[in-house]
Amino acid sequence: MLPFWIALQFLSSLPIRLPGMPAPQALGRSLLFYPLVGVLFGTILMGLNLLLYGAPVFLHAALLLAAWVLLSGGLHLDGLADSADAWLGGFGDRERTLTIMKDPRSGPIAVVTLVIVLLLKFTALLALIENQHSIGLLLAPVIGRAAMLGLFLTTPYVRKGGLGQALADHLPRRLGFQVLAGSALGVVLVAGGAGVASLLIATVGFFGLRRVMNQRLGGSTGDTAGAMLELLEVLVLVTLAFF
Repeated sequence: MLPFWIALQFLSSLPIRLPGMPAPQALGRSLLFYPLVGVLFGTILMGLNLLLYGAPVFLHAALLLAAWVLLSGGLHLDGLADSADAWLGGFGDRERTLTIMKDPRSGPIAVVTLVIVLLLKFTALLALIENQHSIGLLLAPVIGRAAMLGLFLTTPYVRKGGLGQALADHLPRRLGFQVLAGSALGVVLVAGGAGVASLLIATVGFFGLRRVMNQRLGGSTGDTAGAMLELLEVLVLVTLAFF
């Protein structure tokens, strides 16, 4: 179960402590557990949603969103902010884009992007609460983290060295595709038509974002993977708000 604990430590702010630096093979296999981490996130959010039943709806949605951000430690929002700055400031140049993504400072476009994404999440959560459609709290984290697995399976990792390269190099590819298929089947079995709609819109978003990454960078980075997760979560929530 070490790969699961690695995935949980990396993707969450939960107090997970590992005994030393894991082997590269364990790092690669941890990607297989990303959808399971999404299940854990979704279960926690659905439990909190039940506890908040009867609270003022705006406060209810705000607390759910705050818990969602805190669970991930803002990791993927940071990747989204870095990617937004880099895509605007990179002026289409690959090396300049990669350099800006490494800069820890956030510019105005990063702030605007984060505000828009969080606002969309908040309003979508409001709609789901009002419609008592809490399954979105499970589907969005699962699909978003499964998409990260899919990105590592299908897209070159362009930063040499470091954790991301170890993940990409040691990911069991055949088993990875099996996990993706199993995750998609689970989403459909649990959510029915809502699951199918979520998967369809997320698949379109996945290939669109992947195409943009390949055109600009020739692959992906940790920041663009985090950005993809956040954007696909928003797509799923907004889709289900209309479902």
